[in-house]
Amino acid sequence: MGILSQLSIIHLLWTVTVFCQYEDYDFEDEYDEVPDQHPFYFNPSTQAEVPHFPFPVECARECFCPPAFPLSMYCDHRKLKTIPNIPSHVQQLYLQSNDIEAVPAGPFSNVTFLREINLSHNKIKFHMIDHGVFAKLPYLLQIHLQHNELEEFPFPLPSSLERLLLGFNKISRLSGNALEGLPNITMLDLCNNFLDDSVLKGKPFLNMKNLMQLNLCNNKLQTMPPDLPSSLMYLSLENNSISYVPENYFNRLPKIIALRMSRNNLQNIPRNTFNLPNLLELNLGHNKLKQVFYIPRSLQHLYIEDNDIEFINVTLMCPSIDPLNTNQLTYIRVDQNKLTIPISTYAFFCFPHIRTIYYGEQNVNANKSTQLRMTVFRRFLTPEEYHEADDDHEIQDHETEEDHEAEDNYFHPYFQ
Repeated sequence: MGILSQLSIIHLLWTVTVFCQYEDYDFEDEYDEVPDQHPFYFNPSTQAEVPHFPFPVECARECFCPPAFPLSMYCDHRKLKTIPNIPSHVQQLYLQSNDIEAVPAGPFSNVTFLREINLSHNKIKFHMIDHGVFAKLPYLLQIHLQHNELEEFPFPLPSSLERLLLGFNKISRLSGNALEGLPNITMLDLCNNFLDDSVLKGKPFLNMKNLMQLNLCNNKLQTMPPDLPSSLMYLSLENNSISYVPENYFNRLPKIIALRMSRNNLQNIPRNTFNLPNLLELNLGHNKLKQVFYIPRSLQHLYIEDNDIEFINVTLMCPSIDPLNTNQLTYIRVDQNKLTIPISTYAFFCFPHIRTIYYGEQNVNANKSTQLRMTVFRRFLTPEEYHEADDDHEIQDHETEEDHEAEDNYFHPYFQ
């Protein structure tokens, strides 16, 4: 027993000693010293460093190369008349809004990885572009040449190219092989040029298998452009002189989402012309249409303002009702026609999602515009629909003719 009592006393003393050590221990003692490494958290008193670039960043003295964007060179709005020498590392080159008249090969001689060139709003002519200057840039994806003085489509171009913007030029010629070897093009803007039917007889767009958006508005076309690729999703043909659409024209274009043909000379549309399974927007305003046509179930926005329509035959638009596959139409614009009565209430069975019919003023008399009892019809929304539309409800209540007119502009190059 004596030995056990001694062992118990020794164990008790050891326990008290250990407890006292923890009782007196300051857990912050070892954090008083400055650590060898910087803390992992962000220190707002220090300036964030730009990641080290693998080679010295050069910049033309006429331009600006932001340290935060070492691959970009900004030379825009500087009244430049020539293109400065471009360092080999530059990937984005911005030369818009200058007085540049020529694109020689010299400044691009050291370029290796250039992906985007913006030469818009200059004075460049076709014959002042050195032959092959763009084709020698194997990684080039995007070229901006809108608002220049080009008389002809610039070629040759690199096969890597995806987006080409040539609007607001004077292009009236298109070489037979100008668009060959461009398998990756997804967007081509040729609006506001001098293209006519003879230029497109060679079917220049046929082999552009990845083309998704084609802008041909504000040209001199009298017929629909022939043999467009089946990949097309957005087609802009406003402000031409097209008078007829063949009934089976769009059979080759099943992916069309938006079609804009306002301000042409369209008079009669074959009934099933727009029977497209993916069509969401159809703009045929400012033409000479006398009657409506079949509306695909996918369509959401229909613009047929400023035509010669006297009566809207809903049965032509919607020959049958399928409760399991309803029409998605939500908005119709029919102002500046010759309507004397509103659209039949049968439309609300055919188009159960309709929210707005914009009647505006009607041109019933030659010298005087008149209004129907209502200029805008708005369907009462369900609580769920009202919640969904609540954000833009007040804006819609104050729509004006100018607001609707603004919708007639052609597709923005970066269609959204």
